Amino acid sequence: MLFLFFSRVNVTLGEKEERMMMTGSHVVADIFCVRCGSIVGWKYETAQEKSQKYKEGKSVLERFKISGPDGSNYWVSHGAHFGGSDADDA
Repeated sequence: MLFLFFSRVNVTLGEKEERMMMTGSHVVADIFCVRCGSIVGWKYETAQEKSQKYKEGKSVLERFKISGPDGSNYWVSHGAHFGGSDADDA
């Protein structure tokens, strides 16, 4: 399951790159955990398709890659928008 966010904390961004996703071509940057360095998602920088422009500037975090401070699963629910159109590209 994927979540689409406007903001995120405790992460850093990788280099921007053009990537073919299930919904078309996008310029994205991988999102890395500041603690362990694992890729936890990606940020949409630009979208080529007009119908995908709403994703620009937003980030996707993969729920199964996120854990709480005690190591338990973290269930994101505060203002998250569920999505999954690019799940196979993670």
